[in-house]
Order: sequence, then structure tokens, then C-alpha cells
Amino acid sequence: MAKQDNDTPPPLPEPLRVPVADSHTHLDMQDTTVEAALAKAASVGVTTLVQVGCDLAGSRWAADTAAAHDSVHAAVALHPNEAPRIVLGDPDGWSRQGARGAGGDAALDDALAEIDALAARPEVRGVGETGLDYFRTGPDGTAAQQRSFRAHIEIAKRHDKALVIHDREAHDDVLRILREEGAPDRVVFHCYSGDAAMAEICAAAGYFMSFAGNVTFKNAQPLRDALVVAPPELVLVETDAPFLTPAPYRGRANAPYLIPHTLRAMAEIKGMTEDALASAVAANTARAFDY
Repeated sequence: MAKQDNDTPPPLPEPLRVPVADSHTHLDMQDTTVEAALAKAASVGVTTLVQVGCDLAGSRWAADTAAAHDSVHAAVALHPNEAPRIVLGDPDGWSRQGARGAGGDAALDDALAEIDALAARPEVRGVGETGLDYFRTGPDGTAAQQRSFRAHIEIAKRHDKALVIHDREAHDDVLRILREEGAPDRVVFHCYSGDAAMAEICAAAGYFMSFAGNVTFKNAQPLRDALVVAPPELVLVETDAPFLTPAPYRGRANAPYLIPHTLRAMAEIKGMTEDALASAVAANTARAFDY
């Protein structure tokens, strides 16, 4: 079999019969125009997108893009890895802003104030992606991450917006901080990464669990086990594009139009028909993001 060309976009999947939303995408990181991405997605039944910010520039862009396109809703936040970079500095320029010096707590406060202002805008339907990431940020960044996460929870509650959580190797602390602060009415675990036991905890709390293309990966049995126990009324689907491209296209750039691959795999895992899961996901996403 010929090796796939990772630079070639995957072909269009067969369209979904019941339209759904991509609950988490990063159009600003994809090699496309917004208009082309929306048209391609709509052609296969992905008719709504939630564009997610990870830093101030990306959050501004998300809000402006959602304001300009009826089928796009925005979420705004400082990514968990962004908070320690603001406080402690980013000498390597790993994030898109290039090298930055340490700004301390005052710089984080200033950035959070701008997220708060953006969260007030009507086209912004979520505060995220926020949360904790202990994979990429070491112990020196934990305090900044947790302070930022708590601030985002407060912002989401005050503006009555969904809280979109990035949780990487930090399940216990994420759940603990949600309990301590009191969770907003609508919480979305983006790119759900826990196991079945955690899915039961999330279900009991009424938290939405959004599954991405990695649910199709061979080594992802714990994710599939979690999806089995996740109640259909709390399940969302996302791309996290350009990341986490579903099988059989893993290794190529992801895009919202590839949602049907993930949704069909999810329906099979849950023992539901494609149309039944798509109907549930469409209603759940509208409920989660209040649109």
C-alpha cells in the first residue's frame, strides 16, 4: 500500500444526514481561509463551529471571527500553558508570540482583565480553553496555571458562559478546583482525556465530555471505555483542528470537515446509529454553548 502523503488534505467524507457542530477548533492555526473552511465543513454536514482562543491575540481573533460569521461561536481564554509564560517569561518563544520576558502576576492580571472584557461580547459563548496542563508545564508553572484557571471559572460564571476545559495529566486537580470554586452551569471537558471512572464523575456533575479524533487511535481504549459510559445527552464531538486527526488520516492536518469520521466511530463505540448520535450531539452543543 502506498504511504499517504501527509501534505495532501484528506478527501471529503460522506456527508452526515443530521448536521452537527465542531465544538472546538482553531481556524487561526489552519492553512485555509475562514470562508473556505466553513464551506467545506458545511458540505459534509458540519454547520456550526466553536472557534477557541488560547492567548490574547487568538481570543481577539476568535471573537471578531464569530462576530463576522453566523455559524461561528467564540471561546476566549489564556491556555493553561500560556499563563506561566506570561508570569515567568517565554525565553524560547515556544508560543506564537516569540520570546517574552517575565511579566509577573501583574501581567497575568492584565491579560485576565482583557479576557474578561472579551467574555462580555455576545458572540463569545465560552470561556476557554482554560484548565491545567502538567504535561508541558513543570512544577514551577503550577501556581500560575491554577490561579489563571480559578480566574477563568469566575469569569465564566459572572458572564454566564460555558467553561471549556483543557485537562492534560491533571484530572484530580481540575476536578478539585471545580469543586472548590463552584463550577459554572455549563462545563465542557474539551478533548476528553480521562477514563471511564472519571467519565462517571463528570456525568454525575452534569459536565459535557467532548471527544476528538484521538478516540479512533489504536492505543486509546480508555477513551473508548469512557465514551461507552458517557451519557448521550452529555457527549460532544470536536476536531481540535489542526491537531488530533482521526484515523485513517492520523499524521495529516485536521480540519472541521473531518468530523464525520470521528462521529461515525463514536456511534459505533456507543452502539448508536449515526443519526441518533448526531441529533444528540447537535442538541448538546447548542445547550452547552447556549446558542
